[in-house]
Amino acid sequence: MAFDELESTNTYGTELLSKTKPTEGTVISTFRQTAGRGQIGSRWESEPDRNLSFSILLYPTFLAPREQFLLSMTIALAVRTFIARYTEKMVTVKWPNDIYVGNRKICGILIQNATSTQSLQSSVVGIGVNVNQTQFSENAPNATSLALETGREFSLFELLQDLCQRVEQRYLQLKNAAGRAFLYEQYQSHLYRYNEPASFQRQDGSTFSGIITGVSDIGKLLVRTKHVVEAFDIKEIRFL
Repeated sequence: MAFDELESTNTYGTELLSKTKPTEGTVISTFRQTAGRGQIGSRWESEPDRNLSFSILLYPTFLAPREQFLLSMTIALAVRTFIARYTEKMVTVKWPNDIYVGNRKICGILIQNATSTQSLQSSVVGIGVNVNQTQFSENAPNATSLALETGREFSLFELLQDLCQRVEQRYLQLKNAAGRAFLYEQYQSHLYRYNEPASFQRQDGSTFSGIITGVSDIGKLLVRTKHVVEAFDIKEIRFL
């Protein structure tokens, strides 16, 4: 489902699911998203006709509510693999699911899940990739794009098809319970600043040094501080 313009592909997807049940894998895309949404209420900046903005509708009923992070991890890996195809620079996943080239953010992912007591019922997987945009506002001081990283422009239509195929491949891996350990290992190995000394800030404003050792089975970031490994939720820690 391609649109000339939408406020938010995730909002459209959520509204669509409230009225009907589209085929799994339905893609809602636009190259002109006027009010894109990011994590924790933030906005996703996207210059018209320069970037990818789309949402995929999934029904991951094979996952329990406590396994929601597995879906987030899977989508992040798909996008990381996609970005790495077009640049030789280091591409990592900044926990939980931002995609970085070096120290700059190239992609944001927002997943909205509907759950029952037993399983995930539906998911709206929103993905925004900076492609041909070369100038960003002061609100996105560390943003980058494929054009900035490679020095060339890309066909948005071709990239959209490629990325959707990679999401499908990873999603099929997730469906196979035997393949989840591999996905988990892949995710950890591509974590931003994995096994490197880094500085962080706690929710109370205090700062500390630590080393990322991985993520827990429910998606908390594991950081070794001195001789203790602490687990942090998304609102409890930020990178400095």
